[in-house]
Amino acid sequence: METDKMDYREAAMTSKAWPFEEARKLLKRFRDDKGKPTTKPGGTPMLFETGYGPSGLPHIGTFNEVLRTTMVRRAYETLTGGGSTRLIAFSDDMDGFRKVPGNVPNQDMLAEHLHKPLTQVPDPFGEYESFAHHNNARLRQFLDQYGFDYEFMSSTEQYQSGAFDETLKLVLQRYSQIMDIMLPTLGKERQATYSPVLPISPKTGHVLQVPVEVIDAGAGLVRFEDQGETVEHSILSGGAKLQWKVDWAMRWTALGVDYEMYGKDLTDSGVQSGKIAKVLGARKPEGLIYEMFLDDKGEKISKSKGNGLSIEEWLRYGSEESLAFYIYREPKSAKQLHLGVIPRAVDEYFQFRTNWHDQAEDKRLGNPVHHVHNGVVPEESIPVTFGLLLNLVGVMGDVAKDQIWGYLRQYAPDATAERYPDLDGLIDNALAYSRDFIAPTLQRRKPEGGEVAALERLDKELADLPDHAPAEDIQTIVYTIGKDEAYGFANLRDWFKALYETLLGSEQGPRMGSFIALYGVENTRTLIREALS
Repeated sequence: METDKMDYREAAMTSKAWPFEEARKLLKRFRDDKGKPTTKPGGTPMLFETGYGPSGLPHIGTFNEVLRTTMVRRAYETLTGGGSTRLIAFSDDMDGFRKVPGNVPNQDMLAEHLHKPLTQVPDPFGEYESFAHHNNARLRQFLDQYGFDYEFMSSTEQYQSGAFDETLKLVLQRYSQIMDIMLPTLGKERQATYSPVLPISPKTGHVLQVPVEVIDAGAGLVRFEDQGETVEHSILSGGAKLQWKVDWAMRWTALGVDYEMYGKDLTDSGVQSGKIAKVLGARKPEGLIYEMFLDDKGEKISKSKGNGLSIEEWLRYGSEESLAFYIYREPKSAKQLHLGVIPRAVDEYFQFRTNWHDQAEDKRLGNPVHHVHNGVVPEESIPVTFGLLLNLVGVMGDVAKDQIWGYLRQYAPDATAERYPDLDGLIDNALAYSRDFIAPTLQRRKPEGGEVAALERLDKELADLPDHAPAEDIQTIVYTIGKDEAYGFANLRDWFKALYETLLGSEQGPRMGSFIALYGVENTRTLIREALS
């Protein structure tokens, strides 16, 4: 057994699966006196971080980042034989409240608290201590729902507890060096007012965007103008927060973050924050810069636009595992995220899951489902594809779930919800997807030309088969008819397209032999008669 584990780790060392490629960066992060890779000094855990802005609710981007980071974390543990790790879900809840969201109650009340730290803004829902506490709770519920292993960390608590104080003093001590990094990236107007430090006004409690003068770095003292009055103020223990890029670098430094991935839109921020971390005596974390999701028109998904797909929508029409599978693949390539990608993602997930059990260990490491399930891949193999289920539901119309199971048991006699729990969930997904997305588009057309005779022959040959004929026998009949030059099909694709459009009302469809075997020979003959009538 120990030998198998060693072989597994050796295979992981050369695997081209991106989580292992990312994890190998961490193996090279620390070296001993001889230049050989070693563990983190002091034996402390390798620290992974994901960030969250609590001005809004968790969304699919949050799931994406935590999931992918977790995959790298587990890959690192595999490479090190169980090396110690931590994952921090960091909430930037001391950020100033800049804009009242349009989807929450009590907007007039919220408007009175603009510019205050989010933890000082009352909860518009009246459930928590603050708006940030409300959204932080939603974040934790969200992450817990999907079984993520993480430690929640609040920016406000870290600042106010003094945990960041020593690093904040460093920021003041190296203030001019940080300004030298940041000012060239800003326009002239912004340069005139920019400060890495955002003091919390002792008068209004607002997060101030004002120039500051360092008075005593060791004591954390700065001077600034607040409502026309010159104020000397300590930035320690919650007296200030930092501008975004400086805050990011300070956090990396104070916490000792080793790995954090982020989207392509933050590439420049990552560069500047990395330079600032170096000024603070730390090192930028390792990390993957991932591409953004696009909607069905190829435009970047935006919460403010409301385009794209929510995680709730995906889970209405597909499984959580299929979403994780889709997110895993090609993180450096932009991918569309809309309702139309779900059926294929579901079927590919189950196909890869079935294949995993027959693969050698080195091949398993490159299989996406290995990372979806952290190497413990379920053995259940469902007897039908999701695409086939959708076609079945499409021709049956508005039906109950037990009717679907009745058809499935004709196709696979052992098909029960207890035997196939994943399939039971997929039936719910198929019923919802067909009702909301497919049914409104279905429109059967009348057969034309040689299609009429071809369908008549198909009906005749099906009449000679038993009702539970094997799918392969039916598929052979379908192929033979499509290849017969008497019906005038230029290729088999034209024949299949005719079957989909005349029998199913769709331009695309399943393997017809499998569909007829599932739907039943006599039921299919009824479809043919309806099409020819």
